Amino acid sequence: MDEESQRKLTDIELEAELLLLARHQIVENDRLRNGNREALTALRKTARTTKTSVPSPFDSIMKEIGVLGSKPLVQEVCTTCGNHDSTQSTWMTFPGTDIFAQVPFHAAHTILEKDQERLDMESKKLQNLVKEKSLIISEKGALADKINPEVMRSLVTLKDKK
Repeated sequence: MDEESQRKLTDIELEAELLLLARHQIVENDRLRNGNREALTALRKTARTTKTSVPSPFDSIMKEIGVLGSKPLVQEVCTTCGNHDSTQSTWMTFPGTDIFAQVPFHAAHTILEKDQERLDMESKKLQNLVKEKSLIISEKGALADKINPEVMRSLVTLKDKK
C-alpha cells in the first residue's frame, strides 16, 4: 500500500472515530435528558402543577389589580413551584456525582431546568457534528457504495426550523 492511500485511510478512520464518539455522546446526553425530564415531572407532581396549570404572572397581576394594598404590583409566579412552598427542602443528587444533598425545592428544579437546557444545546451541536462528519466521510469516498455523495450532501445541508 502506497503512502498516499495509507494517509487517506488514516484520515477516513479518524473522521469515522470522531463520528462514533459523537453518536455515543448523543446517546449519553439523551440518557441524562430523560433522567432530568423524569425528575422535573416528579417535582411538578410534588407541587401538584403542570406546565400549563400555573397562571402566568400577567394573570396574577390582573386578578390583584383591583385590590391594591400593600402587595407589590408585580408578583413572580414560578411555573414549576406554583403556590407550593419553594423553600421546602428536597433531596437531589448533582450530575456527575454520587452525593445527595438537601436543597430548597425551587433551587432543585431551577438546577434541573438549566441542566436540561444545556443538554438540549449540546445535543443539537453534536447532531450537527454528526452531519458534518458524515458529509466529510462521504466526500472522501468511504460511503460511496452505500450512499451517493450528492444525496448525502443534500441530507446534511438540510436545516431544522426553529
